Amino acid sequence: MQSTIPYLSLSIWLPILFGALVLAVGTDSKPGLTRTLSLLGAIVSLLVTLPLIAGFDNAAHGMQFVEKSLWIERFNIFYSLGIDGISLWFVPLTAFITVIVVIAGWEVIEKRVSQYMGAFLILSGAMIGVFSALDGMLFYVFFEATLIPMFIIIGVWGGPNRVYAAVKFFLYTFLGSLLMLVALIWLYFQSGGSFDILAWHQLPLSLSAQTYIFFAFLMAFAVKVPMWPVHTWLPDAHVEAPTGGSVVLAAIMLKLGGYGFLRFSLPIAPDASHNLAWLIIALSLIAVIYIGLVALVQSDMKKLVAYSSIAHMGFVTLGFFVFGEMAVQGGIMQMISHGFVSGAMFLCIGVLYDRLHSRQIVDYGGVINTMPRFAALFVLFSLANAGLPATSGFIGEFMVILGAVKFDFWIGMLAATALILGAAYSLWLVKRVVFGAVGNANVAALQDLTPREFFMLGILAIAVLWMGVYPAPFTAAMQTSVADLLQHVAVSKIPQ
Repeated sequence: MQSTIPYLSLSIWLPILFGALVLAVGTDSKPGLTRTLSLLGAIVSLLVTLPLIAGFDNAAHGMQFVEKSLWIERFNIFYSLGIDGISLWFVPLTAFITVIVVIAGWEVIEKRVSQYMGAFLILSGAMIGVFSALDGMLFYVFFEATLIPMFIIIGVWGGPNRVYAAVKFFLYTFLGSLLMLVALIWLYFQSGGSFDILAWHQLPLSLSAQTYIFFAFLMAFAVKVPMWPVHTWLPDAHVEAPTGGSVVLAAIMLKLGGYGFLRFSLPIAPDASHNLAWLIIALSLIAVIYIGLVALVQSDMKKLVAYSSIAHMGFVTLGFFVFGEMAVQGGIMQMISHGFVSGAMFLCIGVLYDRLHSRQIVDYGGVINTMPRFAALFVLFSLANAGLPATSGFIGEFMVILGAVKFDFWIGMLAATALILGAAYSLWLVKRVVFGAVGNANVAALQDLTPREFFMLGILAIAVLWMGVYPAPFTAAMQTSVADLLQHVAVSKIPQ
């Protein structure tokens, strides 16, 4: 479907332009102007994504809201955008989380406010570009462009070891992407000089070629997800990042890797995907079980939630590689839900950190006595993190487990242990931080949520409950695209 109004371009470039404007006019002497302009930019950027949901045809096959124009003629590179049911919800989710992050940093960030807000707005546009790009080189440009603002956010506004964490984050994700670049260039020559991703899906490649391509993409996307054992950059990045950085990192940036598997690995190398599914399933189960156990012993709240993110993303990759419609849809649902839940968890930790400047669980206890509204929301998000029915966290995990059991009972059985481990580390966190007697004088002096904090957490609570109670709009949009993808992957692309 050709778009008459370039909604995707507006979704990408409006936040980038507002980010540039904030950088140009913002000064620390006028933080109010900077914050207002940033919030206006984030809200306008969210509003232009809403017609994508309203105008999306759930029954249509192929890409919708397509925009295409020649970008670099010499190499036949196009500025080509479009979304299907797989990518639809990630565009408004990215814009929505950006609004939340701007509100979250409203009073907390006091120095270099314009650079902070500008970095998040530019990052938002780049991430939406990743979800929308239909040209391989355009995808790569956006994919790598997301590293720059996040590197700056961690390196400038992070904790004591922020430079180490920022450099580690950059090196891991950048080096992982280099093999992807080689694969993109090889596919360009194989397709007769085209970077058209959809054309690559139809390439008849030998099994050995598909295998090389699969591993090249795996290096980039596994680091981004991140999958075990290339996950070690994530806890460091989360612990050192400011609250807003952790929210965007967990809620959106990790999804770029999962999305890459669906847009590149599975459709371009279907035979290799089937042959190597055992590897991805094994790595996913290790993430679900082993990393879940690692989360259980953490003393730092941020590290606990960071490790739980790796375990939850293990569900996503598991769902994709059991090749069932229910499981793939469940993996996508898990990515969307994780955007709400993990973002909310990091915001809750940020609320506590802003008051006591500590993320150590031992420094809290009995928070419900002094912060009852905060405690209610924190418990809700923790239960959603554990996969409680009627919250968004349950939907994706349940669908993946159903699909995994259909594929192989024992794989489904092992995956289901994540529900037990998720409940263990989430409830253990809640018990030590929220419940019991007041832990110390600092906790006794805590003030409950401000209206600003209550608003941002309340909006996320509504999203978590709405998706958990009524997931139909999400599943209905992705059903046709997922069915088309699995039908495509089921047909061998090895030349006869």
